[in-house]
Amino acid sequence: MFSFSGGVHPPENKATAEKRIESAPIPHRVFIPFSQHTGIPSQPIIKVGDMVKVGTKIGEADGRISVPTHSTISGKVTEIREYPHPVLSRRSLTCVIESDGKDTWEEGIKWRNSTEFSSQTLIEIIAEAGIVGLGGAAFPTHIKLSPPKEKPIETLIINGCECEPYLTADARLMIEHPTEIIEGAMLIAKIINPKRIVIVIEDNKPLAIEKMREVVNQRSLPITVLAIKTKYPQGAEKQLIKAVLGVEVPSGGLPMDVKTLVQNVQTSYAIYEAVNFNKPLVEKVITVSGAVKEPKNLRVRIGTPIIDLVNYCGGYLAPPHKVILGGPMMGIAQYNDELPIIKGTSGILVLTNDKIREESPCIRCGRCVKVCPMNLMPCLINSFVRLKAFDKAKEYNVLDCIECGCCGYVCPANIRLVHSFKFAKNEIWAREKKSA
Repeated sequence: MFSFSGGVHPPENKATAEKRIESAPIPHRVFIPFSQHTGIPSQPIIKVGDMVKVGTKIGEADGRISVPTHSTISGKVTEIREYPHPVLSRRSLTCVIESDGKDTWEEGIKWRNSTEFSSQTLIEIIAEAGIVGLGGAAFPTHIKLSPPKEKPIETLIINGCECEPYLTADARLMIEHPTEIIEGAMLIAKIINPKRIVIVIEDNKPLAIEKMREVVNQRSLPITVLAIKTKYPQGAEKQLIKAVLGVEVPSGGLPMDVKTLVQNVQTSYAIYEAVNFNKPLVEKVITVSGAVKEPKNLRVRIGTPIIDLVNYCGGYLAPPHKVILGGPMMGIAQYNDELPIIKGTSGILVLTNDKIREESPCIRCGRCVKVCPMNLMPCLINSFVRLKAFDKAKEYNVLDCIECGCCGYVCPANIRLVHSFKFAKNEIWAREKKSA
């Protein structure tokens, strides 16, 4: 079975694996940050008091590595000001929209014949729809689909691994919408012209594998649906490429350096909707799980406050100790539950006190070294960071850390190693920027 070195096998806790996707209620108010992607935030093109529809462009892309922002409900713009951001460690310019209760969509969002669109037109549609990588990185998709001519793509990998515990949104999307995902993959292939297309799914998702293969076989498509060993972080780009192709992305490199492009299944689905229905990225599927009364897979409007979705799932089982956007391994803890879902959000996970452990001193056991999928030495790098020896941390390749959390997961001292490495990387980048 295909895999990679290192990694861990945390309890899956995928209680929502058999729960169909539900559409969450339209929120009364949304908080839509203009920065939801890697790169430059979009710039507001509306003002307070404007009436908008679902799909109205409210922010224009600012530069090449940027995407537009769209309204996700119909109603009135009530504020444009800085609010706390669920991912960034600072406040961010945000558009607040009050719903008019009508959920009126822009007239142009409807089916259209897309068969004659050129690859350049497809890239323009994807950019205009505000699509970013929905596996977590939120990098503008139109940029990722435009590699330099000297780096042609030979392998397109559609990532359906969803290796984080608790999360099942991608799996349900593959079960319920396999045709749309596969058509999205074919659109991507039309743009980059790869030699092969591989849809990769962990072997703990047999129904998703079956549904995807069924569509591929019915249409006799040139696509391989590959079942891969269940192990965390199998869904990380570099580990996925190593497992599927047996090649390593070089240190500091990108998948295109080994002639490969990886896209998440939700990104493929969003591309299908944008191209065939002129639909911008205004909603996505997430999992709400953990200490809530009724865990669910939900189709939610971007900008919906966390608490609205928790309440739709019956509320908290007990007072939460942590509310995390994402999964338990790579998710980001929120300081309150009024922050919004954004494009890169994969789930809401509620944890109570009995799930939290206290930190103690490192005992030099070496477990973190054994499980690191990037073959780093987390315990040693952490020592350098604590001494503020950032040059040594860089020498030992802290910048190659993918922040998967494997090291912290196995650490018997419960040291927050990923927090340490994030801090180190930010310090290194800040110093390099200052000296440039």
